[in-house]
Amino acid sequence: MLTEQVRQDIAADIYRCFGEKSQVPLLNPRFPEIEMEDAYRIQEKVVQQFREKGHKVRGYKIGLTSRPMQEMANSTEPDYSAMLDFMFYPEAGESPRSDWQQPLVEIEMAFVMKERLAGPGINVADVIRATDFVLPAIEIVDFRVAYGPGMDVRDTIADLAAVGGVILGGNPLDLRDIDIRNIQGSLEINGEVREQGNSVAVLGNPLNAVAWLANKLADFGVAFEPGDVILSGSFLRAVPVAAGDELVARFDSGFGDVSFTFT
Repeated sequence: MLTEQVRQDIAADIYRCFGEKSQVPLLNPRFPEIEMEDAYRIQEKVVQQFREKGHKVRGYKIGLTSRPMQEMANSTEPDYSAMLDFMFYPEAGESPRSDWQQPLVEIEMAFVMKERLAGPGINVADVIRATDFVLPAIEIVDFRVAYGPGMDVRDTIADLAAVGGVILGGNPLDLRDIDIRNIQGSLEINGEVREQGNSVAVLGNPLNAVAWLANKLADFGVAFEPGDVILSGSFLRAVPVAAGDELVARFDSGFGDVSFTFT
């Protein structure tokens, strides 16, 4: 376990990386005593620094929702992070590749809440009741704690679960009108299909992921609030991007497409 001062120092370093567009080395080799709770407390401190500057939490992302990804990160469960207001980008928008460190892109379902949802004891039925609608989304994964050999879940948790940006599609659907367990999706870059996947890859059902997070947040005294956006986890492997890449995420079941460009 880390001391409170060490947690604060690490959080300050990660926070500074956002403004400087820089990175720090992996945490776990430098602080072998770091535990999962330390990582989440560091994450809280980073988010708090943004709040003190006037930024707001607009939702949460869930990561490591497939077993292979958990094994790669030396974890037995998903991870999560708050998402802040400046992380949301317009659909069909663009961003300079130079603004990012090691960007990867994923496709996901985004749940938008209409009711407060607080664990523990949350199940899939509770999530359905509390959800206003679902949107297709692209997540931009990026790393302030430098991605590389030896990285594990403690590094990513402290680094806001490596969330960088979110692009929401514009076609909301009601959960009662779709089978959220069986949404097919693909990611095209410059007109070429790079990855394909299905929502069943997200803990067997994205609803399971959202219920897991509602219960996990209860450990920290946090709940979903009306209007929160919850990214439920990726359908497919994260794909690296370069300057000039034009992205299109395509979804079936009536969700349509989501696009974004790195200039």
